[in-house]
Amino acid sequence: MKLDFESAEPLHIQLKNYLKREIMGGIYKHKIPSERELMDRYSVSRTTVRAAISDLVHEGILEKRHGKGTFVSNVPVHDWLGSFTSFTETIKNMKMQPGTRLLFNGIESSSKKIKNILETEKYYMIERLRFADDIPIAIEKHYYPLEIGKELEKYDLNSAVLYDLLESALGVNLWKADQMITAGKPEIQDAEHLMISKDSSVLMSDRIITTPKGDTVEFLKSVFRSDMYAFNIEMKRRKG
Repeated sequence: MKLDFESAEPLHIQLKNYLKREIMGGIYKHKIPSERELMDRYSVSRTTVRAAISDLVHEGILEKRHGKGTFVSNVPVHDWLGSFTSFTETIKNMKMQPGTRLLFNGIESSSKKIKNILETEKYYMIERLRFADDIPIAIEKHYYPLEIGKELEKYDLNSAVLYDLLESALGVNLWKADQMITAGKPEIQDAEHLMISKDSSVLMSDRIITTPKGDTVEFLKSVFRSDMYAFNIEMKRRKG
């Protein structure tokens, strides 16, 4: 790729975005090229290269190691536990562009576990593939009581932020979330959507969201690429 020297977009921003896409696409998994290599490859100054790298370091995508060079951070996307947020909010907080592709939506009744959680014989499912800067990194399977699901299907599920719809359009009070995170292997179809090997390790999350009255609003099953996503939690030691 060549940078557009006629564009109004600054060169260091163009270079930053291109390097980010290459990192998210797995082209650079460890160390990135040296400043001199990037200068020669893109015909830009050292100042431009350093500005692009500095932005990526600030965003947590790259890290500098004294005397060794600049390396790709272990995981580009960090989700802080403690308050539940939407995927869209998490990706925007990482200075990335979120994206969505609807895989399925409709009424289901096959899972006894989900029927027990939602306390219903039939439920509404929304399955979506989620992107960060056009790279697929997660699959979300949302399960709702029928009355909520049928309201959500009136909206564009390829672009909607579901938590925003639940709160603003449907007036649902999202009060508390109980979440369990485990490691495992992806289903074959999930691996294909995420563009990873079926033998790859993934992070799996089950989240149950309830209202102040204790009514279950949503059961969310998510699968995350472990090379792209990490969960962080802050803990404090209490004495006495």
